[in-house]
Amino acid sequence: MIPDKAPQEDVFHCSEDLKKESHIPSFEKYKELYTRSIENPDEFWGAIAKDFFWKTKHTGCFLDYNFDVTKGEIFVKCMEGATTNICYNLLDRNVHERKLGDKIAFFWEGNEPGDDLTVTYRELLQKVCRFANVLKSQGVKKGDRVSIYMPMVVELVVAMLACARIGAVHSIVFAGFSAESLCERIIDSQCSLLITADGFYRGDKLINLKLLADEALQKCRDKGFPLKTCIMLKHLSKEPEAAGRQSPPAKRACPDLEVPWNPDVDLCWHSLMGGAADECEPEWCESEDPLFILYTSGSTGKPKGVLHTVSGYLLYAATTFKLVFDHQPDDVYWCTADIGWITGHSYITYGPLANGATSVLFEGLPTYPDVGRMWQIVDKYQVTKFYTAPTAIRLLMKYGSDPVQKHNRKSLKVLGTVGEPINPEAWQWYHGVVGEKRCPIVDTFWQTETGGHVLTPLPAATPTKPGSATFPFFGVVPAILNESGEELEGPSEGYLVFKQPWPGVMRSVYGNHERFEATYFKKFPGYYVTGDGCRRDKDGYYWITGRIDDMLNVSGHLLSTAEVESALVEHKSVAEAAVVSCPHMVKGESLYCFVTLNDGVAFSQALEAELRKQVREKIGAIATPDYIQNAPGLPKTRSGKIMRRVLRKIACDEKDMGDISTLADSSVVDELFRNRCATTV
Repeated sequence: MIPDKAPQEDVFHCSEDLKKESHIPSFEKYKELYTRSIENPDEFWGAIAKDFFWKTKHTGCFLDYNFDVTKGEIFVKCMEGATTNICYNLLDRNVHERKLGDKIAFFWEGNEPGDDLTVTYRELLQKVCRFANVLKSQGVKKGDRVSIYMPMVVELVVAMLACARIGAVHSIVFAGFSAESLCERIIDSQCSLLITADGFYRGDKLINLKLLADEALQKCRDKGFPLKTCIMLKHLSKEPEAAGRQSPPAKRACPDLEVPWNPDVDLCWHSLMGGAADECEPEWCESEDPLFILYTSGSTGKPKGVLHTVSGYLLYAATTFKLVFDHQPDDVYWCTADIGWITGHSYITYGPLANGATSVLFEGLPTYPDVGRMWQIVDKYQVTKFYTAPTAIRLLMKYGSDPVQKHNRKSLKVLGTVGEPINPEAWQWYHGVVGEKRCPIVDTFWQTETGGHVLTPLPAATPTKPGSATFPFFGVVPAILNESGEELEGPSEGYLVFKQPWPGVMRSVYGNHERFEATYFKKFPGYYVTGDGCRRDKDGYYWITGRIDDMLNVSGHLLSTAEVESALVEHKSVAEAAVVSCPHMVKGESLYCFVTLNDGVAFSQALEAELRKQVREKIGAIATPDYIQNAPGLPKTRSGKIMRRVLRKIACDEKDMGDISTLADSSVVDELFRNRCATTV
């Protein structure tokens, strides 16, 4: 599976200087460790576990599992018998054992330039302990679910780690999601409390987050699930007594922000913190106790609550961060993702803090107030390791190299990409312009479900090919299957699956283990099915070819076509809807929607605007359709199944339809082509 020697042609190698300080300085060392991780995983992961604190040690085998639905229930268990606390390992261990109390944990950079803050490990520990005591005072206990709906402020990290400290399960909802999405997630995970903020700026746009949170709570009440407590952070509407070392929007305060307040439900973060004690004993948790739930789009339209557990996730997030970014003690690391996504969980909070790293936490946009903002931040904090999405790279490419080259960027050593496959042109620009051909690029493939990187280059060990996810991470065994479930050898293309678990893989879909088994294990018993297509080339490199199921990857975020279709057909004018992807030069994929209207309804610009608004309100702005086409008829088989393959061809203006003999009415295709939207790629 892994070649004996690294290829030397058509690949990029890192510098000798980087190899000298690297944890894994050569391809030979990578292959040696990879082989050990597969042949003796107990020994491999057991050695890594020694770096962390365990209240009690594990008993039995390190990793136990069943991936075959025909042999019983699917399960993964890591370090059974061990007890620990992940917050203790991230903070107390670094402050007290590793003597890193005065080291900066986060440089917080606000939306406005000059709006910044530093937080040390000792300060972060104190804040987390205080808020953990706040949660306990509100009756939150081990196993309770807590919903968090916040902007990118330090208090978001404080809230999630306070949950982890007392054994509560956090469920973070991206602050760009709608009130409907928040309500759906609160009810599904049966949350006992909501933590939110008054509002925040996203570039020039003011987001009244509390208004959305209140709308969500009203929807919960309407559905018979009243939430008793909402804790609100004053981020924009500061009061004098709220001053201090929380994230201050010094450059753009908004004292006139109208913040709705329900005294029966709402509590002020600052008032509660003022009366809380600075110390809080951690709750010691079993290895397989739940750590967090994070919702990801499902092909049925209902989001899935991906469940991760304590010990395995800790080990995997920490190890992937350390080795994939080649973390060194003096690094300043910046991941530009939002903590509302899995990238922010694993590679802003848990992975970096477990390694005692210093990170940048950024509230703003890459283009605000100008397109040089990211490189200005890189220079300001002397960032050494930089991790962003291909969407951001393609967006900045449009403005050329000048905004990048106005800034020094000499501190950069490793560049990373996440969220979707990066096209070779963007890879070359990132490597040549941003990294000046001296920084290796780690193009990482992973999912909310995997918990951390599963296919990835290692900076000094694996020569890279633009656009390839390269090789598997330690403990990960990929395979490529054909439609019949047969493993393909050598150069091949098919379904990407994994043959055995690694410590950080998801354990279930919250409250619905049957859905977990049906989604990831039923199609090919004995394998974890990613839902992605993959190609392996002659050198053994893996290339992700995109989703095989009905999912879209828009700006690095996974969206369900069924979820968007469901939002569209809820409009009184729409009888039927079908959503497919269309290439987009910045976002990767865009949403192209076909709608069949009810009899007597005319398609108009006003209706189109209503439909876009409907999707935004039901899901969030990220799911706003790019194109909406009136479709009096949809291409269906004689059994009534919509042929999405045909719709994708129409959306992309590709006339070669292939075999459409199973269509009930082929004239529909001609009409759809005549009326297709003018797309730009």
